[in-house]
Amino acid sequence: MKIHSLMISDPITIKPNASIQEAIELMKINSIRHLPVISGKQQLKGLVTLADLKQGLIPSMVADLTLVDLMIKNPITVDPDNDIEIAAQIIYKKKISGIPVVKSNKLVGIITETDILRTFIDMMGILNASSRIDITIGDEADAFKKAVQIIHDSGGDIINVGQTAKKTGKRVYYFRLSSCKTGIIKGALEKEGFEVLDAMD
Repeated sequence: MKIHSLMISDPITIKPNASIQEAIELMKINSIRHLPVISGKQQLKGLVTLADLKQGLIPSMVADLTLVDLMIKNPITVDPDNDIEIAAQIIYKKKISGIPVVKSNKLVGIITETDILRTFIDMMGILNASSRIDITIGDEADAFKKAVQIIHDSGGDIINVGQTAKKTGKRVYYFRLSSCKTGIIKGALEKEGFEVLDAMD
């Protein structure tokens, strides 16, 4: 999945010569927390966050602080054709909450941790009525395929599968299923030697 399919296109922006108060009001009115600072033809000059602006509001009343003083200069950016995983990794590793999206030196969008979380929730089907069964699967040949077949044969309809990192030759797989009674599936898996860690109807 590419960033351009998830980003906020044509985001609200502000000019460098705007006041700190104007930036705060713009964020409050539009319920946003990130404001790209641009000049000319969508040329990205910086990024300001609501938290930074609030911290700088009082000092700006007694000193000659401007929006340019508070903005993040040369912020980290991503290309709209990058994979969404790149944005997710940057946000996680850098502990930031939003990234401007730039193409050919022009701002074309912004992607935030909220956008990525919403996508993850949609992909996992968390907000839909569903069931889940967590299974430990070793690295034996066809073990995963066998577990999937058992779930299917026991009436389970798999929506998606997640997994933990491999440890000591085993992984935990999280099977999200269309809403069902998981007792039969759990029993069938255990009968074939699989360790079922959790089952949720």
